[in-house]
Amino acid sequence: MELTERIPELIFKELRSEINDSESKELREWIARSPEHLAFYEKFISEERLHAEMIEFYEFKKNVFEKISREIPALRPRVVSLFSKRVWSYAAAVIFLVLVTGGGYLWMHRSSSLGTTIAGEKDVAKGFKNDRSPGGNKAVLTLADGSTIVLDSAHNGILAQQGNSKVQKLDSGQLAYETSAGLKRPVASEATYNTVTTPRGGQYQVVLPDGSKVWINAASSLRFPTSFSGKGREVELKGEAYFEIKENKAMPFKVKVSHGEEVEVLGTHFNIMAYEDEPVIKTTLLEGGIKVTAGVTSKMVKPGQQVQLNAKGELAIVGDVDVEEAVAWKNGYFQFHIADIETVMRQLTRWYDVDVYYESRKPEGHFLGEISRNNNLSDVLKMLEVNGVHFRMEGKKLIVL
Repeated sequence: MELTERIPELIFKELRSEINDSESKELREWIARSPEHLAFYEKFISEERLHAEMIEFYEFKKNVFEKISREIPALRPRVVSLFSKRVWSYAAAVIFLVLVTGGGYLWMHRSSSLGTTIAGEKDVAKGFKNDRSPGGNKAVLTLADGSTIVLDSAHNGILAQQGNSKVQKLDSGQLAYETSAGLKRPVASEATYNTVTTPRGGQYQVVLPDGSKVWINAASSLRFPTSFSGKGREVELKGEAYFEIKENKAMPFKVKVSHGEEVEVLGTHFNIMAYEDEPVIKTTLLEGGIKVTAGVTSKMVKPGQQVQLNAKGELAIVGDVDVEEAVAWKNGYFQFHIADIETVMRQLTRWYDVDVYYESRKPEGHFLGEISRNNNLSDVLKMLEVNGVHFRMEGKKLIVL
C-alpha cells in the first residue's frame, strides 16, 4: 500500500474539520486508487471507532479529575480547561499519532492493539531541520586508579581486575563484577571504588559484586566498591537509577544521594530520581520495603509509595503513586502525568543531548501522555505540537516558541 506521512496528516485534518478543498480532493484521489486505500481510510474514520476512542478518553479524563481534586486541587481549573477546549482534537490526535509514530499517545494510555506502524515513521517532522536520534547504551567506567574505559566501545569480556573482583562487559552489554572464589575478602579500609558515569543521551546497566542490578539513567553516575565487605553495602548516586537489590539481612544495602538523603534496604526494587536540576528528589518503591533518611527525619516506605525530598530538606510520603511513570525511562518510555513544559523539556534534554531555550514566556498547561524513547526527537515534538506548543531546532538548541 502506498502510504506516506501526508495521508495521515490529511485524515487528521478531516477529523478536525480543518481540511480545505484541494486537500480533500488529494485525499479522495488517494482513496480511489485501490480498495486497500479505502479500507485503510474507513478503519480510522469510522464513527464506531471514534465513539470507542471518545468513551475511553472520557473514562480516563474522569480518573484524572478525581486524582487532581484529591491531591492537587490548584491544578484542576487548568486541566479542566485543557480538556474542555480540546476533547475532539485529542480523540483525533490519538489516531493520528498512532499512525505517524507507531505508539505515541497524547493522553496516558497504552494500547498495543492500536500500535499501527507505517513506513517512514522515523522521518524528520516538518520544520525540524536538525533532528536528534535517541540515546543508547553509553557510559564511562572510572577505575580505582583514576583510569577510564569507554564502555560503549569496549570489547566484551574481562576489562580489568579491581581488588578481588573481575570487571567484565557481558554480551548483553551489561557491566558485571565477579568476585574471585577462594580469595580473602578485603577489609573495609582496603576497599577500592569504581564509578560508572552516563552522559546525556546515555544509559547503562551494572551488576554489582553482590549480584544486585542497577539501571543508570542519562546524565547520572553510580560510585560503588568493587567488592562488599563488613556489615553493610553502600553506593553513591547522582542523577537517576533503578535498583533490584539482592537480599542479605546481614549486610543492609544503602544508597547515598545529594542533599544528604540515604535509602536503606534489605532486598527490594525501587527508583531514585535525584537530578540537581529537579525541584525534588523522588524515591519510588515497587517491591519490598525501604527507609529513607534526611537529616534527623526518617520515613518507612511501602510498595506503591513515593518519598519526596525538597530543597529545604523536608521529607514527605506520597501514597498511591503511578509507579509505571517513575520507571517508564527504564522500560523505554517517556511518560508524562500532569507534567508542565519544564518537566517535559528536562527529560528531553537528558535523553537527546539538547539544550532547551524558551523564546519568550513558557507555555502554560500540563501534559499527559506516553511515547517510546526509541523515537527520534522530532517524533516527540510532533506529539507535543498537537497540543499547540511549537519548536525550532538550531544545532543542539531546542527552542520552545
